Formats: sequence, structure tokens, C-alpha cells
Amino acid sequence: MSQSSFSFAVSSTEARFTNALLVRDVDGQYRVASADEVLSQAWGVLADRVKPGVTLSSPQDVKDYLRLAIGMLEHEVFCVVFLDAQHRVIELQQMFRGTVTQTSVYPREVVKASLALNAAAVILAHNHPSGAAEPSRADEYLTQTLKTALQLVDVRVLDHLVVTANVVVSFAERGLL
Repeated sequence: MSQSSFSFAVSSTEARFTNALLVRDVDGQYRVASADEVLSQAWGVLADRVKPGVTLSSPQDVKDYLRLAIGMLEHEVFCVVFLDAQHRVIELQQMFRGTVTQTSVYPREVVKASLALNAAAVILAHNHPSGAAEPSRADEYLTQTLKTALQLVDVRVLDHLVVTANVVVSFAERGLL
């Protein structure tokens, strides 16, 4: 793959470039960016918004990042975004991996990781490989169990996100926390 830099300029001289994202190759020529190049750049932008030390000010950034990170996996994973008292990202960990329909989550391990990282708050997330983003009763029960366990060590659960390739459902937005 040749090195290229991205430009958000739109060429007015060639109609085929109208409303297209252009890439400038090493030789200075512009061409329409491929889907993979666009996704790669988008991934980088989103990763910068959820990297350690960044304050999470936009729930949409977290949703977009997780949708790209775990939304298209063929197996379930359970992730935790550990935050400090100012809601700056300490670390994002994929803590548990499961099968196509379920994953086992151990509250004790989430509490241990929270304490080890000195987290003040967490955002929980898991994917549904089926593509159905609707939280199950088991998801709701797990959220309450984790919330109760983490409250004992003074760690707040800010949200639990159910992630698919196209949709992210927030427990906080639905009033399920």
C-alpha cells in the first residue's frame, strides 16, 4: 500500500470528485479514497477520542468507537472503559470473551481491575453478534449485579452499552441504570 495523506478538500475541477474524500499520493496526485482508507482514518480519529488521558465528553464518541471495535465481531466480548474522577480514560479493556450467543462475566474480576487501575467510574459494554441490540433480561441483571458490586468500592457505573455493527443501545439513555 502506498503512503498517502488525507485531504478533506473537494476538487471543483473534476465532477467525479464532487463530494468525495480525496487522498493525495506521495507523487502529489489526488484520487478518491477507498472505503478501507476512509475507515482506517475514521478508526484513528475515534481511537484518539477514547485513548488514555482523554476526557469523555461525548457519549457518541464512545458509541462510535465501540461500534467499530467490537460491533462486527462474530463472538461476544465484554469490555470495560475505566475512568478517573474527571471521566478521563484510564484504560479500555476487553475483559471477557465468549461464544456467538453469550459470554461469562465475573463481577469479582471487574472489581479487581477497577481497584488495580484506581478507577472512579466505568462504562460497561458488550456486543451482540446477532445484530439485535435490544438488551436481554440477563444483560439487565448483570448490569445491576456489577453496579451493586462496584458501589461497594466506590466506583460508579455510568453506562452499559449493547453494541452491534449498526446500533448501540445505552442503558443510561433508556433509564435502566
